[in-house]
Amino acid sequence: MKKKIWFNQWFTTVAHFINMIRSNTDGYEFKVYGTSTNKDALYLSYCDVVYQEPNINGEEYILYCLDFCRKHHIDIFVPRKENVLIAKHLHKFHQLGVKVLVCPNAKLMKRLDNKEETYRYIIKHPILRKAVPLPDYFIVNNGEAFKQAYHHLKNKGHKVCFKPVIGEGGNGFRIIQDKAESIEQLFYQGISADISYKHACDILLQQKQFPPLMVSEYMDGYEYSIDCLAYDGTLMTAIPRKKESGRVRELEKNTELIEMAKKINDVLNIPFAYNIQVKYKDGIPKLLEINPRMSGGLHYSCLAGINIPYQAIKLLIEGKKAIEVFHPKFGIRSSYLEKEVILKNKYANSRLLYK
Repeated sequence: MKKKIWFNQWFTTVAHFINMIRSNTDGYEFKVYGTSTNKDALYLSYCDVVYQEPNINGEEYILYCLDFCRKHHIDIFVPRKENVLIAKHLHKFHQLGVKVLVCPNAKLMKRLDNKEETYRYIIKHPILRKAVPLPDYFIVNNGEAFKQAYHHLKNKGHKVCFKPVIGEGGNGFRIIQDKAESIEQLFYQGISADISYKHACDILLQQKQFPPLMVSEYMDGYEYSIDCLAYDGTLMTAIPRKKESGRVRELEKNTELIEMAKKINDVLNIPFAYNIQVKYKDGIPKLLEINPRMSGGLHYSCLAGINIPYQAIKLLIEGKKAIEVFHPKFGIRSSYLEKEVILKNKYANSRLLYK
């Protein structure tokens, strides 16, 4: 019998993960359910049954998820939206017989969702503070504090950037430029994360307080995502993925980053698939964030010969029996082409879009 597996409000690239999970060689068969608030979300075209989600959050969304699992007899739930809150309510899903691909340590999930709490924990930890370098940074929540942080970092010789303490991907990330935009930038360059100091101040001084913002040194070296697979304390693989110019990615046998991943695994013990992001500055890899979920670019790392999305599901199903140490193929460089996908039409007057 096919196992019913549900993906909620995911990145578009989860379409790759769905295909990888289906193409496993162990004989597991899956019926894939997909939901999104956007009826045209591209990954929905890769699912067997699709529903449109209501635009709700928080505890109300948890009730929706529980009800969805109950109504559709879901066996496996792979959440992205509200995954921190879902970890807190994990026992309710287990009572329904639903296995959830999420770190069961709700306290750790909450900490990793907040960059300030993550950095503070690393600074205080006797192992991590030596193994995981951090950028110079300040946390601010008002315009005057922002200006002080900016000048402090500038006086230390840093280029300055900022990003919301709680956020995902590149949302809200800006690099502060000392000069105003030129005609050449305006006319001939695409959308940029650059912002002038004056413009940033004008925006941030519009209100007395704003959500916590991390103001830090800008790292100008290569950025890496380290895609990890782990369970019960065993790091099954760690694949440093170097982000080169444009769309090029390289799977690099970077022993420094693999050792960092081992130390993080030893201390945090995050299960299943997760991602560590670092960026180099003066030859030192400094932490950006740790994401306790599959990364949006995980499919690149799977070119190393490891079906990480499926192996994560297998760990969820079989537990310790599925632990296996993998040896990735490094040195693989890749890019991608755009591909057209015909969207399926929704059925009328129903939350069910298509089946």
